[in-house]
Amino acid sequence: MSKSLEFFFDFGSPTTYLAWTQLPKIAADAGIEITWRPMLLGGVFKSTGNQSPVAIPAKARYMLQDLARFARRYGAPMVFNPHFPINTLTLMRGAAGYLDTPKFQTYVTAMFNAMWVEQKNLGKPEVIAEVLGEAGLDPAEFERLISDEGVKERLKGITEQAIKRGAFGAPTFFVGDEMHFGQDRLDFVAEALQRG
Repeated sequence: MSKSLEFFFDFGSPTTYLAWTQLPKIAADAGIEITWRPMLLGGVFKSTGNQSPVAIPAKARYMLQDLARFARRYGAPMVFNPHFPINTLTLMRGAAGYLDTPKFQTYVTAMFNAMWVEQKNLGKPEVIAEVLGEAGLDPAEFERLISDEGVKERLKGITEQAIKRGAFGAPTFFVGDEMHFGQDRLDFVAEALQRG
């Protein structure tokens, strides 16, 4: 039986960044490709009544410690972004625009690193343009993409699909119809991919 791995993600989620650092190896070990699903986490929160853990002070303190633990375990560079939370609408439209193009992985890598390693304020258009330029991407092309009605609808459609399938946060993974939530559930994702 062939397996599929869908990765619903938003750049604004630190746990999604950590999952992103590990997912390619998990997929390679299972001999499958990742199906990338950029969604708007704010839209998911609004629809499901969920909220970021940082909205609860005690949970926020714990989450920061836990993120550092997982970053060490994964050997992943990570510095919590002082500009968090950042409205990711523009960034996620960019992901939807570059999806299924040769530039997609370059874009995703640039944005995750800018957000969770380099501590860039990706809420500012001029900072986004700088990051794009450093990655060899054209800021003018990016502006055209994020203004395109088809791209906007694509992001909206993927977000609605995530909600309809039961997602309430990020990262969310689907192995077939089996949903897993959170970067701390990657072992379950790997197990599900290995099951016959």
